[in-house]
Amino acid sequence: MTTTTRSAAKKHEEASAAPPAEHAEPGSKHKTDESAAPPSPKRSKKAEKKEKGSAKEAPPSDETKHEEQQPRDTHKTPQNEPTDQNKDAPSSILEKGIIYFFHRARVDTDPHPSSLNDIARSYLLLRPLAPKSKDDPDPGKPAADAAASPSDKARLILVPKKTLPRTGRDRWTAVVEKAGASFAQLRDEFLGGSEYETKTRGTRHTPAATPVGEGVYAITSTGGRASHLAYLLTLPSASEGGNGKEGEGKGGGGGVELGEVQKKMGLRERGSFVVSTRNPEFGGPEGARVGKGAEYPEELLKEFRSLRWVPTQPKHLDYVGTQFLMVGESSGVEKALEPQEEDVKEGKEEPEEEMERLEEEDAERLEGLGEDDAGRIYADLQVDAREYPKLQTSF
Repeated sequence: MTTTTRSAAKKHEEASAAPPAEHAEPGSKHKTDESAAPPSPKRSKKAEKKEKGSAKEAPPSDETKHEEQQPRDTHKTPQNEPTDQNKDAPSSILEKGIIYFFHRARVDTDPHPSSLNDIARSYLLLRPLAPKSKDDPDPGKPAADAAASPSDKARLILVPKKTLPRTGRDRWTAVVEKAGASFAQLRDEFLGGSEYETKTRGTRHTPAATPVGEGVYAITSTGGRASHLAYLLTLPSASEGGNGKEGEGKGGGGGVELGEVQKKMGLRERGSFVVSTRNPEFGGPEGARVGKGAEYPEELLKEFRSLRWVPTQPKHLDYVGTQFLMVGESSGVEKALEPQEEDVKEGKEEPEEEMERLEEEDAERLEGLGEDDAGRIYADLQVDAREYPKLQTSF
């Protein structure tokens, strides 16, 4: 059965009505950013709305004034290559996969915190899908067992904050705690709680990690100038009670519904961050608790040249200790999933279509994994849901 994404349906309906690019309003964002490019032969409703509404957008943030600004170099490294070998796949998608969101409460508190202040830190768990070969029946679609079977390439990323960055003024330094981790490692070294002894306070208890969301992600490159980590949530589902609404849209239980916890932590149904990797030869900001940098091989270090930051590549995240800057994007996935000029000329699939299709497949896959959202997540990670906290949507 062929899956039709929302972007594809909109594009089909509006194909004959879309105006050419040169009719954009003077001074609009479309006109400014794309003036050097020829009119795109492939139009979408999203692009049309962007032209009409760009004049009302808020002014750009003061990102470049911050000490930890993202790199300004515009070189395009040969490593900015997509892992998908499907000729119709968007070239901007460097990696795609499944993403899980967790938080861990403060020491000696309940795994389900009663307020945002009781959260100690947040975590991202990235589970990349294997690259498809040209010999696959449909190399553009994830193989049936690629997302369902255990992977030895799971990455655990620590975000040492209670929340995720939301706007360009929010700049958190995240660190890769585990790379190439098996699900047994995640079970034994991350998901569960632990105890330790102190001389002054005796036995202390670290609560188990609590899930707050699951979805699909893509690491994208926008012309080599910046990288983005974009995600589309599949869980929490509306049937789990996020805001008490049921049966809307898609998702593991009939639609995605953000609860109080998700909103206060900065999660969105569709969100994105600009991501830049720190050159480990440069020290981190004073007072930052992110440990020492990664130990990269010489050939990877050379790619940093003398730059303090470079756009994040998937391979950077395969090294424990990698530090990367996460900058919030208030525009959601608009920039991260923007079609590239060459892809439009060649008639390739749009990144948003690719992500929506992956989201739909993920929702279908999760439905048979457990009785509730937590059960689906833990079954996906091959652990017993009865031993871990439920997915939290309210304080």
